[in-house]
Amino acid sequence: MNTATELRHRLAGVVGSVGWRKAVEEVPREAFLGEAIYRLHPEQGWVPVRRAETSPDDWLALACADETWATQIDGILAEDATGPVAFARPTCSSTHPGLVVRMLETARISEGDRVLEIGTGTGYSTALMCHRLGSHAVTSVEYDPAVAARARAALTGAGHTPILVQGDGLLGHEAGAPYDRLIATCAVRAVPPAWLRQVRPGGTITAPMCGWLDGVALAQLTVDADGTAGGRFVNDDVYFMTARPHLPPRRGHRIGRGQPRAGRTNPALLRDDTALFVAQLAVPHALHGWIGDTLTLHDVATGSEADVMPCPEGGWTVRQHGPVPLWDLVEQALEVWERAGRPHQSGFGLTVTPDRQYVWLGVPDGPRWNLPA
Repeated sequence: MNTATELRHRLAGVVGSVGWRKAVEEVPREAFLGEAIYRLHPEQGWVPVRRAETSPDDWLALACADETWATQIDGILAEDATGPVAFARPTCSSTHPGLVVRMLETARISEGDRVLEIGTGTGYSTALMCHRLGSHAVTSVEYDPAVAARARAALTGAGHTPILVQGDGLLGHEAGAPYDRLIATCAVRAVPPAWLRQVRPGGTITAPMCGWLDGVALAQLTVDADGTAGGRFVNDDVYFMTARPHLPPRRGHRIGRGQPRAGRTNPALLRDDTALFVAQLAVPHALHGWIGDTLTLHDVATGSEADVMPCPEGGWTVRQHGPVPLWDLVEQALEVWERAGRPHQSGFGLTVTPDRQYVWLGVPDGPRWNLPA
């Protein structure tokens, strides 16, 4: 039988961080999972797994595994579920500790820093920061009232007393500004202006970026004295839930509208994560889907549509409808990326000003694409 201490020491060895090892060893992750988590069943959907119906050893092993556990699906906490929840996106989860620690390291958080965390979630990452920095140095904002209450109880029970705010994390927390580090555990389409104002010059913003095509990248930005920020995307491919105000609307699309033309680019290229990220830069208001081998695009801002389908004799046929030639823009962006050697997202950077945000390829004055306002 392994004790909680032994399992946490083993977990700390797996996540492999010198700066955060002691925190991982001493913060009980099991205290932040609540009374139940969800597991995805291929036929039933999200099935609640309850602590009371699990042996203490099995629950402890689950908590100390380097795994992500969903704790809320479509607004329903696992402990409140009366049965399986249909297939839907998680709205809160306990991210696997290895990724939590990598995020903290990427943000360069260390002793003496004052940190604003956007997205308290279960409170586990908040507790790790409290352990290392002291509760007085940590402010965390959670949008969902039920999730916020649950995290507050867990943090208090573990002996931590950070400033906890239930509200819109996209607004930050002005009362505690300026901060040395801002770290987001939810993805955004663009950096909220409030974040820029609330981090001191020389401080950093670490935020997952995700658009409506589901292209992702992790931004590491330094704030300048002139109120701008800039930096590069990092090597890590990270997937965090999107901030709820930045989620895409429902998509609508009709196939086969518009005059056909020959396509230059295989739409299957968009199954590559970086290619999808590049396409998203070109058409930031578009959603996409697949119907067999046919790619569909729908721009929700203008109603523009595009279909790209394979031809029986080879190549691809493109049909576009509406004021924005979606596939033309995607092809142009992908060709720029291919001429540069198909670099990973870390080959791109981001510049944020009070008036404009744009992603650039290679260097700040290289090819660039505006992010949505």
